[in-house]
Amino acid sequence: MRKFNFCAGPAALPEPVLQQAQEELLDWQGLGCSVMEVSHRSPEFTEVAETAEQDLRDLLAIPSHYKVLFLQGGATGQFSAIPWNLLGGGSKSADYIHTGQWADKAIKEARRYGQVNIVASSEDRNFSYAPAADSWQESDDAAYFHYTPNETIGGVEFPYIPDVKSPLVADMSSCILSKEIPVDKFGFIYAGAQKNIGPSGIAVGIVRDDLLDRALPDIPRSLNWKVAADGGSMDNTPPTFAWYLSGLVFKWLKAQGGVAAMAELSKKKSALLYDFLDRSDFFSSPVSKESRSRMNVPFVLADEKLDKLFLEESEAAGLLNLKGHRSVGGMRASLYNAVPLAAVEALVAFMADFEQRNG
Repeated sequence: MRKFNFCAGPAALPEPVLQQAQEELLDWQGLGCSVMEVSHRSPEFTEVAETAEQDLRDLLAIPSHYKVLFLQGGATGQFSAIPWNLLGGGSKSADYIHTGQWADKAIKEARRYGQVNIVASSEDRNFSYAPAADSWQESDDAAYFHYTPNETIGGVEFPYIPDVKSPLVADMSSCILSKEIPVDKFGFIYAGAQKNIGPSGIAVGIVRDDLLDRALPDIPRSLNWKVAADGGSMDNTPPTFAWYLSGLVFKWLKAQGGVAAMAELSKKKSALLYDFLDRSDFFSSPVSKESRSRMNVPFVLADEKLDKLFLEESEAAGLLNLKGHRSVGGMRASLYNAVPLAAVEALVAFMADFEQRNG
């Protein structure tokens, strides 16, 4: 029996997708072998790749002057790829907003290749909020402006899209496909797959065409977006199984009603959990209300001595992976698209019972 999985990543996948992959594992499309055993340049896999791209374009209404890339190295690989690809167009500086651990990792990597201006930071309140736009110190000549719309670890989500002077770059690893976004406001969007797209091993990049000629001259070939775009993301052998599974997820999302339907569902799920936390004297959320993430909900117990018991009992109840990130402790429930409303209902019921017995 499958349990409810609240892992931050690799995260829950839709059960129908897993069932289809299971059915096709040994004999895919009647070829007598697995999709993992088929050449990435075969007509059959080329169709998988092209269909996955078109489905993603449909889901996010991606304009024609943007390239869709399926990349290796996860979002972390893009921490390096971004400065490599964008600091060769003249300016050697970039603007970054510092809102937590993932933003910090991106900043540290960018500093290896150019100058980084910290436009704003929420470190003063332990990364518990998204800085307001009127607090920024934006550069006049930045090559790009980077932010993390949703911080997976801290559970902070920007309630707005920055309006900036330079091309806007966004790490949407934990929020992509959870609501509609105006893609044309961005220069580059990237996301590791293992949260809302598919299994780990692949990342999605959405890049505006005019940014493909700004790379540093000594950029590694494997990180070059133009090389990836020109080669259909197949300059070298891609992670074919992850690409195939991501394509199945895109089709599942379309069948559910697309991104608009996921946005409504995420509101219901997160509101249910936050409403319980706000009513409780035993559990609480450390994140400012105006910046609370719909995808990742950290929470703490009034008595941290009960943390171990909470985790033991929640796992026994079929509620998996609620332990907070090792760097911050506490608990965290990740409510990605594949996590059903029933999972959150079960979690809230368990938390209410735990509070009654231990509060």
